Amino acid sequence: MIRKVHHVGVVVRELDEAMRFYRDALGLQLHRQETMHDQGVTAALLTLGDSEIELLEPFLADTGIARFLERKGEGLHHVCFEVASVDSELAALKAKGVELIDETPRDGLAGRICFLHPNALDGTLVELCEPVDQQERAS
Repeated sequence: MIRKVHHVGVVVRELDEAMRFYRDALGLQLHRQETMHDQGVTAALLTLGDSEIELLEPFLADTGIARFLERKGEGLHHVCFEVASVDSELAALKAKGVELIDETPRDGLAGRICFLHPNALDGTLVELCEPVDQQERAS
């Protein structure tokens, strides 16, 4: 079951430049930042009330984020819904025949994640996440 919008993902050319707006001008606090080599991005989560903004800067040319930036420029990339269990939600969606990008969950900046194909959602890329903080509490 979807709990809330966890974050929206925004692709940027330069993370430092984007941080000057989101962190410095808007006053959002940096929650977490990490270079994710397997995805070819440097990502930052900034707290916005009960949700977050995820900034994504590609550093490898042949990745989904880099191709998005090349085709569409900077801007909104995806919406992420928080769920109690990514494994359960993914299994339920598979059983319903929803088109997926990820057949199995993986680790991401926000926790355990998976992506649903935009074809399944009228052109919107959707991520599901089981937050890191939630996983730590369960341990």
